[in-house]
Amino acid sequence: MCRRQFSSFLPFLLLVAAPATPSFSASDIKADQQAGAQLYHDKGCGQCHGAKLEGTKKGPALAAIQDDKDWPPEKITKQIVDGGAKMPPFGESLTDPEVAQLVAYLRAKDRPAPPPPANPPN
Repeated sequence: MCRRQFSSFLPFLLLVAAPATPSFSASDIKADQQAGAQLYHDKGCGQCHGAKLEGTKKGPALAAIQDDKDWPPEKITKQIVDGGAKMPPFGESLTDPEVAQLVAYLRAKDRPAPPPPANPPN
């Protein structure tokens, strides 16, 4: 292929070969964080880690995990999916998107409040 033909073909090659990178808007991130707050509440994470992530006798506090360099998102994901120490694995009961939402919630700087406990029927 001559240089002239190659140079006219190059933009097409770059377009086709460019990796697809997902774009996330701030609203997508906020939605994931809110969904993670809901999951944290609905899946009973607070039973071990506290309703406000303050920790209990069963599980450590998670309130400052977003600032802990020893707990990057990949490690939090692995802990949720595979369990470890005293934590059971949740890989069978959570989907990948749900795990990602929980991680988004835990890593959020301005974490949304989990929903209030449901009122028992009268």
